[in-house]
Amino acid sequence: MLHHRRQAAEQVAQSLFETEAAIDAAIAAAARLTGLMPAARSDARLSAVVGQEAFEIASVTLTELIQARRSIVQTHHTLADVQTQVGLRAVSFGGGIDKPAAEQAGERTLSVVPEGAAG
Repeated sequence: MLHHRRQAAEQVAQSLFETEAAIDAAIAAAARLTGLMPAARSDARLSAVVGQEAFEIASVTLTELIQARRSIVQTHHTLADVQTQVGLRAVSFGGGIDKPAAEQAGERTLSVVPEGAAG
């Protein structure tokens, strides 16, 4: 039974890593497109109004892809909980990249700075 769980988890992990990579690639491509559009308009010596709607739509696409990345990261965290629930906590399915500590992963904490230390 544990063997079947591990096989299923490996398939899910592989698909998760592929999805994360695809979203990152899409973000990079959309960022290149969004960045290229105003430069191309300028290089072609066109008015700033030319292509404005396309530029705005491309920037919305980039924002939505970034939101999709947030969702897949949340999926990743939730699947880590599932991994524990099905008795595979000690099994590593990693994509070859170490996970950052919680505070580096976006969970920030506040600390007291002694007087005179700021600056």
